[in-house]
Amino acid sequence: MLIHLIKRSRWLLLAASMASTVSGICGVLLVIQINAALTATDAERAQLVWSFSAVVLGALICGIWSKLLFELLRLRAMAELRQFVSGRVMDAPMRLLEQLGAARVQSALADHVTDVARFFVSVPNILTNGVVVVGCLLYLAMLSPEVFLVAVGVIVLGSAGYLWAQRVAARHLDAAAKEQDRLFGHFRALTEGAKELRQNRQKRNRFASTVLGTSIHSVTRHRMRGMAIFEVAAGWGNFLIYAFIGLVLFVLVGDMPDKARVMTGFALVFVYMVTPLQSLLDWLPEANLARVSSARIAEVTQRMVSQETTVAPTKGHRFSAIELKALKHRYFHEQSGDFFELGPIDLRFTPGEVVFLVGGNGSGKTTLAKLIVGLYPQESGELLLDGVPVADGNRDHYRQLFSAVFSDFHLFDQLLEGGNAEIDEAGNGLIEKLHLQHKVKMMDGAFSTRELSQGQRKRLALIVAHLEDRPFLVFDEWAADQDPLFKQFFYNEVLPELRALGKAILVISHDDRYFHVGDRVVRLESGKILSVDVSVGAESKLSHCA
Repeated sequence: MLIHLIKRSRWLLLAASMASTVSGICGVLLVIQINAALTATDAERAQLVWSFSAVVLGALICGIWSKLLFELLRLRAMAELRQFVSGRVMDAPMRLLEQLGAARVQSALADHVTDVARFFVSVPNILTNGVVVVGCLLYLAMLSPEVFLVAVGVIVLGSAGYLWAQRVAARHLDAAAKEQDRLFGHFRALTEGAKELRQNRQKRNRFASTVLGTSIHSVTRHRMRGMAIFEVAAGWGNFLIYAFIGLVLFVLVGDMPDKARVMTGFALVFVYMVTPLQSLLDWLPEANLARVSSARIAEVTQRMVSQETTVAPTKGHRFSAIELKALKHRYFHEQSGDFFELGPIDLRFTPGEVVFLVGGNGSGKTTLAKLIVGLYPQESGELLLDGVPVADGNRDHYRQLFSAVFSDFHLFDQLLEGGNAEIDEAGNGLIEKLHLQHKVKMMDGAFSTRELSQGQRKRLALIVAHLEDRPFLVFDEWAADQDPLFKQFFYNEVLPELRALGKAILVISHDDRYFHVGDRVVRLESGKILSVDVSVGAESKLSHCA
């Protein structure tokens, strides 16, 4: 994933890298000139003024320029990663998305993306400090090859310890990343389960201490252990560096020629090199964290590959018949702890009819509805639109026929199709009809608020479905959260009005007192159709016509 991001911004990365490299070279030249000035005559120092000033100016300009370019790279990387993950989520098969869970997706979009993007901010320091360290080593080799070999040995010894620590610490950072995915799930439960936690103090205390507290502590513990290992290794590296400086000053130089220049050079360069070298070593946990986060993003997204062909929306599209022939779907059923098979299902839907789908909990009603609207693909059998089989090539086109309000619906704060004065007028008319005008209004295709009760939000979802003007509407237990007045209004007024508009309507419901409003009642039990009955209302209409 990092390689992909680098390829996407290769020219910007090249420009920023060159600026960082020049900045590092200027840093090495500064040390060389400082060392030269310390042992130079007055005349030589006068000549060094202009070159010293030019190098300082070059280091300043290139340093600022590289940091700005890499900040731009970071922002681009974060935006691209979030668009990539979001795009994969929107294209992912529905069943797979449900299996992954919202917590892992949110963790990838928020924390893991930030860790990967932060890697780009550290690149200018890596390049600059890398050039400084390499340049300083070359300068040390020029001063004294013998002492230089000892210096390389010290650096290798310190780096080896740090790399060993990095491997140990990586396990803790990976464990922290996995636990963080679970932590995001607990954060979601914190808001979605607020009512239950408020109502039960014992449950609230246990959630805070045992569930949420344990997860937070686990993330903190693993990350702290990982970073502590890095700090111990960094301290060991610093000890070796200062021990080497002591060896140079008091043991290694001896009576070699140009002793003062060699001593000041090695001492000055090593003191100067401590910070860049430390920065390079400190970069390892950041790079490893980026690697771990990149792997977590890849793990979430690599399975989110849709085989479907996306098509442009076709507003106003109609159909003559939707048929299910021996349709089957198999999934894991939590209540039974075994796989549950839905089907074979044989049904037919036509415009201008209301069909009630009824059955006990766990009978497969919602799953069947998701198969009908194209959210789940069938495992066997056929789904036909006007006699044409629905498959990966046309399933996205097929889904555009439907507007659905499921029991776990999400209400967006605006109509994403766009808004205008005509839509606002129609929307506010429906809001008034559903007695919500005192709480919410539609302006520029958006609701003024969504801070409403579940039943009121469902009424807004009904308005959205109505304004989408799709030929097939699905309502999953829509009336379950409504008071008796709005239940009666929904069944006796809304459904007949929609049917009169030529809509096909599927209603999942337990309100048997209103089944007469429909044309058929499909009874589902243990994933099988138990019966398909013509409703009393439909029978009376047929008798009247006869």
